[in-house]
Formats: sequence, structure tokens, C-alpha cells
Amino acid sequence: MPDKEELIELLKTCFDPELQIDVWTLGLIYDLRLEAATVNVKMTLTTPFCPYGPQLLEEVEGKLMQAEGVKKVNIDLVFDPPWQPSEELRAMLGI
Repeated sequence: MPDKEELIELLKTCFDPELQIDVWTLGLIYDLRLEAATVNVKMTLTTPFCPYGPQLLEEVEGKLMQAEGVKKVNIDLVFDPPWQPSEELRAMLGI
């Protein structure tokens, strides 16, 4: 079974198509838990109207399913609290 760090490394390969920054660095992942062979993810999008939302969710699920021993991925998509970029991320984006 993978550990949490291995799952995080997989999430770092899922990039927001517009911003070209991975979902982990963007802070879109609020919670990540491995229970038996199931990965439970609580995540958000940069905006509820993100046109790439469905694509991003599929990519997150697909990447996590690549981890040895993972049989199922549950994604809980939430918008509360709304996504806010960190100060470090704001600096990266120049805002």
C-alpha cells in the first residue's frame, strides 16, 4: 500500500490546464486519506465554474489509481471553504 507521501507525489503530476501548476501546490486538496485500498480526497477547484473541473477530477482519480494497492478513489468536491491562493502561490502567479 502507498503512504500519504506517495499519493501526494502523484497529485503533484496533476496540473491545472490554465495555470500550469499542480493541484497540490495550488492548495486544491483539502484532505487526503488512505483507508484500506480506498483513497478519500476532499478537494475544490479554483472556481465553481472552472471549465476544466471534470477533466481535473478524472486526472486526479486516474493518477491516484496508479498507486500500487489502490482499488478505489472517492473524491468529495467542495466549495466551502472557497479556494484562496496562499501568499507563496500569489507570489508565484505575480498577484
